[in-house]
Amino acid sequence: MIARIIASLARFLTGARAHWHGCLPEAKLRVYFANHTSNLDLVLLWASLPPELRRNTRPVGAQDYWSSGIRAFLSLRVFRAVLIERKQVTKSNNPLRPMLAALEGGESLIIFPEGTRNPNGEVNEFRAGLFHLAKARPDVEFVPVFIDNLNRVLPKGEFLPVPILCSVRFGTPLKFADSETKPQFLTRAREAMLALRPQ
Repeated sequence: MIARIIASLARFLTGARAHWHGCLPEAKLRVYFANHTSNLDLVLLWASLPPELRRNTRPVGAQDYWSSGIRAFLSLRVFRAVLIERKQVTKSNNPLRPMLAALEGGESLIIFPEGTRNPNGEVNEFRAGLFHLAKARPDVEFVPVFIDNLNRVLPKGEFLPVPILCSVRFGTPLKFADSETKPQFLTRAREAMLALRPQ
């Protein structure tokens, strides 16, 4: 019930529409990777999935941000987020482990490969985690997603959203090729995402 209310509210406040350009909203094991400009990115992308996909898709978030207060309740009880360490990474808390465990359990993921928000709307270079995830699970579809205008709905430092129309564009799934190097795969993935940006 709470999940349905939050999804409906997110779509209402942003006027967001999902556009499936390169694939259909099908129940396949996927990693949706998107640009990151606002704290609402995670919520809006998750809310843009049909309910049957939403139930089996888990956002990946930073443990230090999502593990306190109301955010802890939302991340664990509503979004069922996979929380990862991003500040003091060691062999024992390797961020790949919980993500791979979720995929092994048949659950899709939502990730933001830039690692941190870029409120000016530009897309930073991708961090290596996306490559290592794709290399470990070459059977999984990696779907590029571009979220447009959300950085203007909830600018950094603001608490109340401003009603502005947003869009969430899903592209053609990528799969890891055995011959690809890390720079090659990350460049290909980033270009696939940028190709979805409205002109």
